[in-house]
Amino acid sequence: MIFSRRIDTPSVPMNSLRFKQPSRLPSFGDSGIENEQVLTLVFESISWDIRTICAIASVSRRFCAIARRVLWRLLCVHRAPGMAAALSGADPGGRIDGGWQALAKLMFFCGGGGESSTRSPGHFASESRFSKTSGRFFLPKNCRGDLLYVSDPCEHRAVGGGGGDEHLGVFRGVFREFMRSKTRQCLVRRQAELEEKVRCPYCGGRVWSMKAARLVPKSAARRLGSRDGGLEICVCVNGHLHGTCWLIPLSSDEEERSFDGEAEDDGDSYDFLGES
Repeated sequence: MIFSRRIDTPSVPMNSLRFKQPSRLPSFGDSGIENEQVLTLVFESISWDIRTICAIASVSRRFCAIARRVLWRLLCVHRAPGMAAALSGADPGGRIDGGWQALAKLMFFCGGGGESSTRSPGHFASESRFSKTSGRFFLPKNCRGDLLYVSDPCEHRAVGGGGGDEHLGVFRGVFREFMRSKTRQCLVRRQAELEEKVRCPYCGGRVWSMKAARLVPKSAARRLGSRDGGLEICVCVNGHLHGTCWLIPLSSDEEERSFDGEAEDDGDSYDFLGES
């Protein structure tokens, strides 16, 4: 059974989560709209609209602090309660690597990708699906004890590069407790170097190239429907994953292949639907 949440996500500029510098407005204490409980009720009534949270967080330093402390977490919990619980552990109000704001952005924002000359811009995704079953395809065999949620690829029109019927696929994901993960242990053990010019589009942290570290399993290409060697995957120090691939048309037989012969468990997935 697929647990899904339908949302209205109007078109939002790609820099909406890069807040403008909040102004210094006079404080009225914890009364009225500045009260966290009042704000929570307001956002519950509008189904946790992400554009409105972005706007509120840009109003003042106090609102920005409330968004960081409360609103981004509640947005994630409202949109994908199971995914948020799995990532935060037993304490739903606890912290997660990279922060709740970064997770909210990852859930709704496609970071784009490609070479600098043909780069596809980032944008708010009109539809996203995250699955921990899909995440297993991206883990080497000795790291499959890790928990990783990965989105279906967002298709971008190919500009140069692949050519033919290919499209650029952009995907993203997130690890649970990446600091303790076997994937991070493998990166450290292999003395993989952090990339100099690439930063995480969600938290701004430095990233490792999984391809350079030779930690991209062939099952990832099969899962995405991409040609071998066409994947670029990066994971940041906070466990946010982003990558690109050249998508190619698959036959019906290839689309029905499952992970090591196992059937797909749709109970692991969360859909986020919106209008562009």
